[in-house]
Amino acid sequence: MDALCEVVITGPDAAWLRECTRRLVEARLAACAQHIAEIRSIYRWEGRVHDEPEARAMLHTRESLVPEIIRAVREAHPYEVPCVLAHLIAHADPDYRAWVLESTRAPDEAA
Repeated sequence: MDALCEVVITGPDAAWLRECTRRLVEARLAACAQHIAEIRSIYRWEGRVHDEPEARAMLHTRESLVPEIIRAVREAHPYEVPCVLAHLIAHADPDYRAWVLESTRAPDEAA
């Protein structure tokens, strides 16, 4: 049985991330996306420390769809190295788990 994951994606702003995650949900790669409109990211890039506003979203999906999500985000993302992290979900409400599986496609199904 397919494990569930929460996939974290950050992006340059809420509008860009909203469109990106909407496409993922429409393609049935994720059941839902929960957004935080503004976060602060402090990070080292190309030898300098940056302090920038970003947006963050968490997707609920099947573990088997994570590679497709990573590919889709990399193709669309304006960053050279986008943040896309997947966390396995150890436990979930059985009805919620069933809804996530029903709302996403099996990896071998066409979009």
